[in-house]
Amino acid sequence: MQIDIKEIRKIIQEKPVIIHLVSAVAVFVVIVFLTLQGLNLYTLHNKAITIPDVRGLLMSEASVFLDNNGLRYTIIDSVYTKEVKTGAIVETIPAIGSKVKKGRILFITINAYTAQMAAIPNIIDLSLRQGEAQIYAQGFPSVEIKYVPGPYRDLVVGIESRGRKLAPGEMVPLTTALVLNVGDGGQIVEEESKETQAGEAETVQ
Repeated sequence: MQIDIKEIRKIIQEKPVIIHLVSAVAVFVVIVFLTLQGLNLYTLHNKAITIPDVRGLLMSEASVFLDNNGLRYTIIDSVYTKEVKTGAIVETIPAIGSKVKKGRILFITINAYTAQMAAIPNIIDLSLRQGEAQIYAQGFPSVEIKYVPGPYRDLVVGIESRGRKLAPGEMVPLTTALVLNVGDGGQIVEEESKETQAGEAETVQ
């Protein structure tokens, strides 16, 4: 099939509006295509970087991978844990396994070199509930309850750790295992008295 140049020229002369419309559509398609290609190039489409599991690594070790992949990083916090060595990475934001673009900043939390310290609160003569609330408010994660002889039930009489009494205001690591001594309301003395009387009765028999 041969193309009749004269016929095409005649159509253009008789129907210029159609030609202009076709040309506009063609130009629009080209512009959209070039725009999408430019966005893909700018955003590195399909070229995301997966954040590796760098937990437990020192910054000097993890920085090699991060630098080579164009990831920036900054240390924003430190915590104390025995799960990883001191100075090692504990957590990253975004999280491990997330896919990010080149140049993304990672916010890193590392393991502190020393345990965080806190003061023993003055909770002597407070109720068990009030004493526990103040201990948790200081940041201590847990405390053991130990009943000792005392006239008032659930009244705090002291705090100890590994058999040593701790004074109010004393600074200790937040990881210290605390034991809260509270009164038994006379129950221990009463039970011991009953056991003694039972033993004496058996001896008489």
